[in-house]
Amino acid sequence: MSVRNLNLLHPRDQIIMIINRIYKKGLTTTSGGNLSIMDESGDMWVTPSGVDKGSLKPEDIMCVKADGTIVGPHKPSMEYPFHKAIYVERPDIKSVVHAHPPALVAFSIVRQIPNTNVIPQVKYVCGPIGYAKYFIPGSNELGNSISDQFKKGFDSVIMENHGAVVGGKDIIKAYERFETLEFACRTLINSKIIGEPKFLTEEQIYSFNNQIPTDHPKMADVEYTSDEKEIRQQIKGMVRRACDQGLMMSSYGTISVRWKGNDFLITPTDATRWDIQAKDIVQIKEGKCEAGKVPSRSTWLHQKIYEMHPEINAIILTQPEYLMAYGVVHKKLDVRTIPESWIFLQDMENVPFGSHFTGNETIPGKISTANPGIIIENDSVLMTGGSLLQAFDRLEVAEFSAKSLVMGTSLGDFAPMNDEEIDELRRAFF
Repeated sequence: MSVRNLNLLHPRDQIIMIINRIYKKGLTTTSGGNLSIMDESGDMWVTPSGVDKGSLKPEDIMCVKADGTIVGPHKPSMEYPFHKAIYVERPDIKSVVHAHPPALVAFSIVRQIPNTNVIPQVKYVCGPIGYAKYFIPGSNELGNSISDQFKKGFDSVIMENHGAVVGGKDIIKAYERFETLEFACRTLINSKIIGEPKFLTEEQIYSFNNQIPTDHPKMADVEYTSDEKEIRQQIKGMVRRACDQGLMMSSYGTISVRWKGNDFLITPTDATRWDIQAKDIVQIKEGKCEAGKVPSRSTWLHQKIYEMHPEINAIILTQPEYLMAYGVVHKKLDVRTIPESWIFLQDMENVPFGSHFTGNETIPGKISTANPGIIIENDSVLMTGGSLLQAFDRLEVAEFSAKSLVMGTSLGDFAPMNDEEIDELRRAFF
């Protein structure tokens, strides 16, 4: 069932949907982590203790009723007391996610709080991060340590030598916060391997949020032709593929495809990416969008690229963790690693944060056949193509290249292809 029908899903089914996603993305182990939902009657639904997270079924989910009665075939998670303590302190929170993903654990064992000013989206989704002192799992002391942080207003908390816990108004928002926080930690760790991360000021983040258009012109009549419907399906399928491949997160990622002339279709804003449906896609025609929908915040940038580059028919804007490491340290990605990387990308420039703001034509001016992708520092990666598949393929190649370079840093000095080898590739493939 679609997450847009979340209110029609029983809490136990919601938990199964999200724990499956967490486990398949490698964000928890068979035995680690726990999820809960507080329903409208004051009953808490929570994952069981000692049951394989990779094979949980709805009937395995336990219920701790408002009067303390426990219902279900297992024991509830031994850490359910801290979930309960959070709900007591924060009635606005209706779901809690706790697990031990590698990057968040790394921060917890060095006892550091990740700086969410690394990327605006991270700051927007996660907010400031709390820090809970260590106490033995399942203890009242741990519950008090964590709930005190939530009482202070934090929605995301690093648990010292343990992991992290986040809350949300529903389980989807809690999961998005959890996934985004782990992405931020991975990006920061990878960036430390290749350099030193640069952070945004509060003024830069304010400027970013302030320049995003909030009122798009609306079209009076909408035409849904066969080819337009086909593009919707292409975008829907590729968004899900990008999420599965780790190239896009629940909380961030935009895909657009040219329809006819300079008209195009684009993903909406503030939508859970892995659940996007064909009907959610927004048509942009003559600079106007469908009524009742809010297109991506980057719609202006896509429009300008299509207008300036008739050879481009698809654009992807997203945040893959290894490419973003280069974006965070403001370091150029050397695509001369292997022949495929250079053939697909040729070059990949960095542009400063702010180059993607509405009205700034820096990125459309730099995009070319020999420079199909751009790293926007402290923000995202933009990739273009003559087709959606080509843009996606280039994005995958770029991320794999970045990953190889990050990994290779610990092995020694790089030996990229030399100018003679590049010229040979140019003669053979262009």
